[in-house]
Amino acid sequence: MTLVYRGTLIGCGFFARNHMEAWHREPRAKIIAVCDLDAGRARAMASSFGIERVYTDAAEMLKAEKPDFVDVATTAPSHRQLVCLALAHGAATICQKPFAESRDDAHAMVAAAKDSGRPLMVHENFRWQRPFRTLKQRIAAGDIGDPYFAHISFRHGYDNYRNQPYLAEIERFSIMDVGLHLFDLARWLMGEVESLHCRTQRYNPKVRGEDAFVASLRHEAGRVSMLDCSFQTAFEPEPFPETVARIEGADGTLELTRGYQLKLHRRGVVEAIDVVPPVPSWGEKPWHCIQDSVVAIQSHWLDVLDGKTGAQPSGADNFETLKLALAAYDSAATDTVIDMKKARAV
Repeated sequence: MTLVYRGTLIGCGFFARNHMEAWHREPRAKIIAVCDLDAGRARAMASSFGIERVYTDAAEMLKAEKPDFVDVATTAPSHRQLVCLALAHGAATICQKPFAESRDDAHAMVAAAKDSGRPLMVHENFRWQRPFRTLKQRIAAGDIGDPYFAHISFRHGYDNYRNQPYLAEIERFSIMDVGLHLFDLARWLMGEVESLHCRTQRYNPKVRGEDAFVASLRHEAGRVSMLDCSFQTAFEPEPFPETVARIEGADGTLELTRGYQLKLHRRGVVEAIDVVPPVPSWGEKPWHCIQDSVVAIQSHWLDVLDGKTGAQPSGADNFETLKLALAAYDSAATDTVIDMKKARAV
């Protein structure tokens, strides 16, 4: 018999609609209530998905509904309070990224999960995009031998600020928005980071924080990766929201190019590998890769609740990614290489 987990959603903003579209079609989950400080926004979300109960107070909702899990889809400043509240009510919790803006907040949430004995996962969806899942599988299968270099790039000129205007106002932008995704991919594909150096730029005068960065990482076993991100790069056609990558190994190279084309270069032969993400029934291009990754990560979350696997990434694991992002700001401010072994110990 398939268990159906009762869930609640906190935060009914722009990206939360993707969460709800996927939950609405997942037979193992049922969202029974939604919550947002903006009552009108919460009612609109509930109406779209036939949800009867609407709240503006998360504590009131958790006390009344007693959900099996909570999906926290708010911005980072509210995460600590809401995640700890959900865990204190015995609800397994999945939290949107950025997980936190400080070590103290991340540590508090990880400790709360440990104390509650309930799973805590971060909605880190880049590693759940079909191209990167396939790339990871091919590396694990030994297609390129031991990987020693990675280049992961996210550059575009799309107007993100139209749908998410707060991005133009935050002091820490590109590293905390997309950089976290890239750091997570680098750790996931290449192993833990021993040191990093980062430089930031601000191209758009209307944006408060940095809107571009380049980071160089040295991983365990001598592996190296380069990460770069820009929100002000002109390409035609506009590639947003694609991420491209190249992983070089002792026996070959895996290359993910625009248009979701994955190529294996090995022994003088180029093999094309199908990684084009499907378009969910509720989705549309060019957002389909992200939308499909939401479906994948939520299915994984329910496997976690079923006890079939551990959360990928867990709050504790994503804390390590956050440490890289915070160290990147320190590196950019001082133009120095950060020793991550020392940084983690602080």
